[in-house]
Amino acid sequence: MTSISVNSTFVVWLQYFLALIFVSFAAATDFHGVVFDVRSKLTSNERSVISRLKAHDSYRHFYYPLATGVDISVGGSGRPNSLGLYYTKIGIGTPSKEYYVQVDTGSDITWINGIQCQECLKKGYRGMDLTPYDQNASFTGKPVTCHDQICKDINKVNTVHGCTANASCLYHVSYGDGSESSGYMVKDVIQYNSVSGDMETRPENANVSFGCGTIQSGNLNSQDDAFDGILGFGNTNASVISQLASSGKVKKMFAHCLKNGGGIFAIGHVIKPKVNSAHLIPNEIHYTINVTGIAVGAEFLNLSIDSNGTVKRKAIIDSGTTLVYLPKVIYTPLVDKIVSRKSLMGSIVYHDSYTCIEFDGSVDDEFPVVTFHFENSLSSNVYPHDYLFSYGGLKCLGWQMNDMDPSIRDKIVLGDLILSNKLVLYDLENQTIGWAEYNCSSNITLKDDITGGTYLVSAHNLSSAFSLINSRFIRFLVLISVLIIHAI
Repeated sequence: MTSISVNSTFVVWLQYFLALIFVSFAAATDFHGVVFDVRSKLTSNERSVISRLKAHDSYRHFYYPLATGVDISVGGSGRPNSLGLYYTKIGIGTPSKEYYVQVDTGSDITWINGIQCQECLKKGYRGMDLTPYDQNASFTGKPVTCHDQICKDINKVNTVHGCTANASCLYHVSYGDGSESSGYMVKDVIQYNSVSGDMETRPENANVSFGCGTIQSGNLNSQDDAFDGILGFGNTNASVISQLASSGKVKKMFAHCLKNGGGIFAIGHVIKPKVNSAHLIPNEIHYTINVTGIAVGAEFLNLSIDSNGTVKRKAIIDSGTTLVYLPKVIYTPLVDKIVSRKSLMGSIVYHDSYTCIEFDGSVDDEFPVVTFHFENSLSSNVYPHDYLFSYGGLKCLGWQMNDMDPSIRDKIVLGDLILSNKLVLYDLENQTIGWAEYNCSSNITLKDDITGGTYLVSAHNLSSAFSLINSRFIRFLVLISVLIIHAI
């Protein structure tokens, strides 16, 4: 019995050693860029269910941080709910398991449902299999304590209140619809696709801290909407992009080009297409820039003075929001100018909080283009076919009055309605954000700032190489174990 125990221990340590070799092998490559193959939850038909669109956005922005255990206050407001727009697949752990996560620039923390979660679903969106994370099943998984820097970053303090020796770092997020996610923080290897050449990727990995959810409630447990978790690309030190950058894995730059059906989400220096950019406003929780003007056709609106006494309006850029939300003093005249044309008189109807028009012609011929102007000559055209949604025989406006959380009610919230079919570049090294109208089914070009090399990237050419390598690695590991056990 003693001999068997020793040999079994030896096998476990050998497996651990081989796992470390695998992780080191996957990591020992130069960085050219990271690409996520993002997909859209919405089809053109699903977008017509307008009664659910505002509910989706309201849930995201009515956010209240709660304290639990060691008084953790979690940043971020995104979650996968009834109309979470874009999701991707990543690998976590050693050996790796695959997880479907919503990609969200409005969320700071990344979290995955944990194996301890009794209420969490086994099946999610469109019947996809959901995979609970098990730290003990990963050779590289380890707990995060309340003394670790990531816990301080989440809590936005230098010392976490009530933190004791070796105590876990807990997180607890509550959303406006009553849904909640809570659990504890862990650190493990996340695997993703790194650009290795034109239209080619290879497996890479990095150690990232994320939440392991043990309790999920409310709409988070709706089978029609559920994913394994969230991949947070928000504007704090706790987000994935900040963690990767602080470890030296990447530059703090990323971009997305989103369209109906999916698109590209890339980390790295995008040099094509060229974009014009504006500076981000410092010390804002979300990615925020100043709006200097809004034109309906050729006629500019009066932005009016906001509660801070300025004629500039702050605008939050959020890929996880569906519509565009405007303060009342902007919303009312904008809608009036759109629907005041003589040909539309008498055809206005209201559905829920939407202004709708009885119209069956060409929307681009009849309705005006709305243009948002920002600092540094950055602008964005929103075309009628983008801001009008079909509902039965009606065309309904995607503009909404901002009646969200009072802390952002004076701000404009720019969601997918204005961000889709554009290459949006977040240059956090220089604290700018910009975009250009672009065909998101085509290629973008990333530059390796170390070698000077450039590489074409397309969402249609992404590799699932890390899955193949991991499956081969697992078979190799099992074979070695069997041979050793047989030998002893």
